[in-house]
Formats: sequence, C-alpha cells, structure tokens
Amino acid sequence: MSQTDEIEDSTAPLIEHLAELRTRLIHSVLAFIVGMVICFTVATPIFNFLTAPLCQVLAEGGQDCALIFISPQEGFFVAIKISFLGGFMLAFPYIGYQMWRFVAPGLYKSEKGAFLPFLVASPFMFLLGASFAFYVVTPLAYDFFLGFQQFGTGGEAVVGEEVNQGLSVVFQGSAQEYLNLTIKFIVAFGLCFQLPVLLTLMGKAGLVSADGLGSVRKYAVVAILVLAALVTPPDVITQIILFVVVYGLYEISIFLVRRVEAKREAKLRAEGYYDDEDEMEAHPEEAMTAEFEAGEGKDK
Repeated sequence: MSQTDEIEDSTAPLIEHLAELRTRLIHSVLAFIVGMVICFTVATPIFNFLTAPLCQVLAEGGQDCALIFISPQEGFFVAIKISFLGGFMLAFPYIGYQMWRFVAPGLYKSEKGAFLPFLVASPFMFLLGASFAFYVVTPLAYDFFLGFQQFGTGGEAVVGEEVNQGLSVVFQGSAQEYLNLTIKFIVAFGLCFQLPVLLTLMGKAGLVSADGLGSVRKYAVVAILVLAALVTPPDVITQIILFVVVYGLYEISIFLVRRVEAKREAKLRAEGYYDDEDEMEAHPEEAMTAEFEAGEGKDK
C-alpha cells in the first residue's frame, strides 16, 4: 500500500466523525431553537415566576410588586433572555443525549459505565444549585438591597406645632436589570454546584487526587472567598452562605475522590495489578508498620 493510500484511509474515519459531529450539532441547535420558541410563548408566566423573591420582599415592606420598562425595546429583550435560559434548560437533556451518542462509540464498556453517571448528575446538580440560588440566596440579596429604601406613601409627624412630612421612596425597578441579576445568581450557583461532579470525574480519570486536593485546601478557601465576593452582592450574610456551600462542596469532592481511589485500588488488587512496592514508596511508614505486624503474626 502506498503512502497516499494510507493517508486516504486515515482521513476517511475523520471525515465520518466530522459528519456525525455536524449531525449531532444540528440536532442540538434545533432542540435549542424549539425550547426557545416554547419559552418565548410563555415568557410572561416565567417572568412572573422569577419575580417571586422580589414580590416577597416588597410585600413585607408594604409595597405592591411592580417592575417597569425604561425603554421601548426592553420588553422584547426580557422575553429573549427568558427564551435563551429556558430554551437551554429544556433542551439540555437532549443536547446531553446527543453528546453521549457521539462520545459513547469510542469508549470501552467500563468507561461508559463510569462516564454515564456524571452525565446524569451534572444537570441534577445544576438544578439543585439554581433552586438554592432562587429560593434562598435571591430573597436575601433583594432584602439587603431594598433595605436601604423607605417604603410607604409618606406620613405626617407632629413636632411641637410643626408638621414634618415623612420621606416616601417607592421602588420602581427595571425589569431587565432585575432579570439580569436574578439570572446571574441562578447561573453562578448552578455552575458552583458542578464542583463535586467535575472533581470526581477528574479523580476517576487520575487527573487529581484526594491528597492533592487536601494539600491545596488553603488556596481553595481564598479562591472561594474571591468567588463569593464577585457573584454575590456586598452583603456579608449572602457571601457567607455562598462560601459555606461551595467549601462544603469542595470537602464533599475530596471525600468522593477518595472513594474513587479506594475502589480503583481494590480493583487493581483483585486483578493482581497493584504493586506493593509503589505503596511502600508512597507511604513508607505505613507499609513498614504493616509488614512488621505481619511478621510478628507469623512468629506467633
């Protein structure tokens, strides 16, 4: 076989993979467009649902829940943003399925069994983080922001013979600004809740270890503090909540990676691939203690 024939044979599978990738991408884009259209038709009920945290805070302050459009095109862009977010969330299961169909043929059976749980856990953890942001963090954030305003229609206070008119500040927020901040919270917490999935997958692939994650714990604390300052308002309570949650997820990730390593070690031992010399090099004191105890047991 000539060199030209070898090149043609090697390029044929590549062209087939690219064609399949194009098909999967087209299906994913079409699913995203369908999800966008569905969400665009019900954009008003979705927006009313997203305003629940704000309405709760305003109701506690004695004010009606109302947002305004400050520009003629703002209503349209609000509907488009809702369509983008909602369309992606609706289409994500199908997009994930298309990704799986493209990747699965190149994986071994054991690799498929290892990768599939993470593909299922990822959207679940995102929804869990988004729900936590919407039902816990967002009300606290708006309570903090609106706490600087005085609600009411004004009142009269009699001081001696003088009558002082009370200051009345009524909140009239922009619908687009409110939606931008709410989506920021939802997406940020949804992505933060992907931390256990990502680190456990990397641990299963051998890219990170439990000891390595534990050794950089102090740097992780600093990174989480910076993240909490960036994605939350200047509210100490909200920042503490985000820090505690994300740091808890980091510790859970270390625990999960350690379990993955223990299962991998047990499997290698069962198959006879685990080398005790490597264990002695990694943990010489523990290995020598175990060997000494084993020798005493034989003498007895």
